Amino acid sequence: MAFESLTDKLQNVFKNLRGKGRLTEEDVKVALKEVKLALLEADVNFKVVKQFVKSVEERAIGSDVMNGLNPGQMVIKIVNEEMIALMGSETTEIQMQPGKAITVIMMCGLQGAGKTTTTAKIAGKLKLKGKTPLLVACDVYRPAAIKQLQINGEKQKVDVFSMGENQKPVDIAKAAIEHAKKNGHNVVILDTAGRLHIDEDMMAELQSIKANVDVHQSLLVVDAMTGQDAVTVAKEFDEKIGVDGVVLSKMDGDTRGGAALSVKAVTGKPILYVGMGEKLSDLEQFYPDRMASRILGMGDVLSLIEKAQENISIDEDKEKEMASRMKKGKFDFEDYLESMKQMRNMGGLTSILGMMPGMGKQMKDMESMVDEKQLARTEAIVLSMTPAERKNPKLLNPSRKHRIAKGAGVDIAVVNRFIKQFEQSQKMMKQMSGMMGGKRGRGVFGGLGGFGGMKFPF
Repeated sequence: MAFESLTDKLQNVFKNLRGKGRLTEEDVKVALKEVKLALLEADVNFKVVKQFVKSVEERAIGSDVMNGLNPGQMVIKIVNEEMIALMGSETTEIQMQPGKAITVIMMCGLQGAGKTTTTAKIAGKLKLKGKTPLLVACDVYRPAAIKQLQINGEKQKVDVFSMGENQKPVDIAKAAIEHAKKNGHNVVILDTAGRLHIDEDMMAELQSIKANVDVHQSLLVVDAMTGQDAVTVAKEFDEKIGVDGVVLSKMDGDTRGGAALSVKAVTGKPILYVGMGEKLSDLEQFYPDRMASRILGMGDVLSLIEKAQENISIDEDKEKEMASRMKKGKFDFEDYLESMKQMRNMGGLTSILGMMPGMGKQMKDMESMVDEKQLARTEAIVLSMTPAERKNPKLLNPSRKHRIAKGAGVDIAVVNRFIKQFEQSQKMMKQMSGMMGGKRGRGVFGGLGGFGGMKFPF
């Protein structure tokens, strides 16, 4: 998980600050020395770290903080605010042309950064906002690049324009814009070629496209896992062709996260999106305040809610019915299958827990507890039941359980244990509903019917 190590280290620093009734200037300096080391180990640019620590120290050693009722909390608040400022303060959108004018977006980046996949992801995002994008295959060098874009375009239900591998990218771009005008597309997204490293031919090709086509937004895709190298790449692209925004791919990988904290400060260019997985839906709008909250281990409930709303399709009547069954502890195995499907759509249980407040320190323990293979086995057990058995678990007598175990390829003891756990989770849901007064608020657990009717398979 991105930032995992950084989050753990910062949480330890904050724990020490919270434990002190009053803070001395020395306490603050010692804490910020630890923060500095944590940021450097996360591969944040050295100059950025130096300026960040200086800004926090200047604010934290003020008399208002030192003499306040809760100085430790105030220092944490300052670190949070400075981290938000570091990443850009405000959320930046792709700038669209007014009215019915066509917006031309040129995607660029090094080979292997995930540019072609990101291009299709952005097209999908824009389509959800009511746009009619056209993907354009301008990478005529990499084998199967055109086919990859066509497959992804088909998955996103977005048109793809291609002229094969024997045309110049600039000519393809010009022809694509004419095609867009005739076919009602209001966004043209050019998927240009990447290289293994920055070279003059690559930059010349991009400069040629910009010289011959009215490009409104140049977006650079960089691999977050390359740390400071990603920042260096962004700086070079901006100096040579001009970049309007950055997309960080592979933020879900084993990355230290330095790129997210350095790009804006070093290049002055905003981060627009972050790629959080390989699925075409795994692209998140970049919110500096939410990212700072995740880094500091405070969770990201707003993104969790939005993710649920985007990925969980459930009508209002069904939601009310499921919430009512949860309240009474009456949900069945059909509900369980629906929950598993919804959880997968949202990136899995580990992804969901990572956005919950206060989970930062516990994520390693949780990840060892969440066995994806075990979840697959329990799903196989449920799928081996008849529809009647799923709707009425009381039908599950010993002979039926033996048949289910055989169908799922597991021991009968596994089936018995799972059914017992399921019954316990029913009771737990009933108790939780009672503790919440049976109210269905519009928060995460209420408005989404417990993550849209999702029950965890404990």
